[in-house]
Amino acid sequence: MMNNNLEKNHKKNWYKVGITVASIALLIFTLVIFSYFKTLNDPDDKAYKEIFQRRYSVFAIDLPENVSFANEKVPLDYFDVRESLDRELLVNTYWQSQTLLFLKRAKRYFPEIEQILKENGVPDDFKYLVLAESDLRNQVSPSGAVGIWQLLEGTAKDYGLEVNDIVDERYHLEKSTIAACNFIKDSKELFGSWTMAAASYNMGRKGLARQVNRQGQSSYYDLLFNDETARYVYRVIAIKLILENPESYGFHVREKDLYHPIPTFDLKVDTSILNFADFAEKIEINYKILKYFNPWLRDTFLDNKANKEYLIKIPEKGFRSYTKIVDQIKIDTTFIEN
Repeated sequence: MMNNNLEKNHKKNWYKVGITVASIALLIFTLVIFSYFKTLNDPDDKAYKEIFQRRYSVFAIDLPENVSFANEKVPLDYFDVRESLDRELLVNTYWQSQTLLFLKRAKRYFPEIEQILKENGVPDDFKYLVLAESDLRNQVSPSGAVGIWQLLEGTAKDYGLEVNDIVDERYHLEKSTIAACNFIKDSKELFGSWTMAAASYNMGRKGLARQVNRQGQSSYYDLLFNDETARYVYRVIAIKLILENPESYGFHVREKDLYHPIPTFDLKVDTSILNFADFAEKIEINYKILKYFNPWLRDTFLDNKANKEYLIKIPEKGFRSYTKIVDQIKIDTTFIEN
């Protein structure tokens, strides 16, 4: 009898537990449903949505009425040309981090590149090729193109650059820019326009000549290309438009935000250097800084049995300090919104 009573009490307790759990579950479900419908009609949530819609906006971009590359007119009255440029303007305007870095790096490297282009008779607009090619960084492509100008080994040697395991002048800003200038001028002579010269820089002369012969056209804007070359010149032009008038495309930077040129001097070397770490210590810098300013030095030493003269760039004393750069260049740190 006692066992039967215990069993009944046990079942009764489990029944009570079941009722309690079910009640809690029902209460939670009711609260969730209530919260959901309350959220839909919550005045604060509605205000948030209104603020979001008012403040977060993405706009289409107006194309300028007249656009040129290297003083050659871009035929924007062609729908396909217009839409191609529009695409690249949208991509580079709304890829904000990348384009901001373009603006920052250009401040450091464009002055030297501009001077070399001018001295070699190449239009200033070609400075934007280095951004399209390499983001103004010393990169190596899957095809083996190297440096900010993305030169292949054979092309680099054809234009007088030293390329080996010890020294690779494709990483040398001044020398690689001169080589690129000579390539561009030869391409312009071959194809008859600077725009086609820019296309050949991406596609290669043989590939471009093949398409000219196949299609019977001589203008970049009238030729059908693979996707990369079809976008290439438009990307260069889009980068040009944005960097020439950044505020018009929503980019606002202060002078202090930019990467300013670092004052350097040239140290002549015509002997071998056994160890760059020791060499750097003697001239009061370090290995990292030595390689930053001289990325064309590819190993830990310089084997120079021929006693060739090299110019190694050394930063002026103290110019690793950002504060000193700001003080010396007298950067305007104010921000004026137009």
